[in-house]
Amino acid sequence: MSRPHTFTPPPCAHAHQLRTSRGDFAVLDASPPGAVRGTALLLPGYMGSKEDFVALLEPLSAAGYRTVAVDGRGQYETDGTDRQEDYAQGELARDVLAQATALDGAGTVHLLGHSLGGQIARAAVLLDASPFRSLTLMSSGPAEVVEAQRLKVKVLGDALATLSMAQVWEAMRALDPPEEVASADGEALRRRWLRHRPAQLIATGRGLATEPDRVAELAAVPLPVHVLSGERDDTWPVPLLDDMARRLGAHRSRIAGAEHSPNTDRPQETAVAIAAFWDSL
Repeated sequence: MSRPHTFTPPPCAHAHQLRTSRGDFAVLDASPPGAVRGTALLLPGYMGSKEDFVALLEPLSAAGYRTVAVDGRGQYETDGTDRQEDYAQGELARDVLAQATALDGAGTVHLLGHSLGGQIARAAVLLDASPFRSLTLMSSGPAEVVEAQRLKVKVLGDALATLSMAQVWEAMRALDPPEEVASADGEALRRRWLRHRPAQLIATGRGLATEPDRVAELAAVPLPVHVLSGERDDTWPVPLLDDMARRLGAHRSRIAGAEHSPNTDRPQETAVAIAAFWDSL
């Protein structure tokens, strides 16, 4: 999961509930200081939340883009159920289409998904690309995660089936390197974790471990695509992301000094790359 250094949004952003035809979704909504060049919808990854994009909100809005980061259903401050079937990828993709419509998306919304969020974004575009101006896949690969990550997801799913969220959190923190524990707001991360729905984590984790390769389907959609990653990634190897970008005919950005979460590792450089892609359209 991304570990934002702060959960406090910048002054340009405000938190509210985005009302859609599929329910209300908690968002951080950042407005440009001047003319609006476009609207962006940002989807977080596995175990993440809208706060993973806090450091991107100010530079992207300063570049002229209304930037809306969202908690998906069952994530942090967006409500969800205890039924795993409600978190099937198709259901989450339809949520994204409803969110884009609520943002007045008629071919105008720049869609960005990080990791799991990228695969949900891809599924939404494959259902209906008409609300979107572009798609950015941030550290999100062509198919299932690597074997080591599949094992981690299985262990987590097994734990969630028998232990409380608090117990699982303590077990995960005990395995974290000390530098990671010290680099983020641990209490805020804990509060976020405790508000996730276990069913959401189990279902989406299973999806990460079984996602098929849908690159050819996406390549057939006439929508500009941007593949962005760090220079290292332990979830989808960077050469795999390079190959995916080639197969898509996509714009490609690598962020120096970043790993699986360039949005928190190198947010300023990441925002520059994202805005440059949107500007080019």
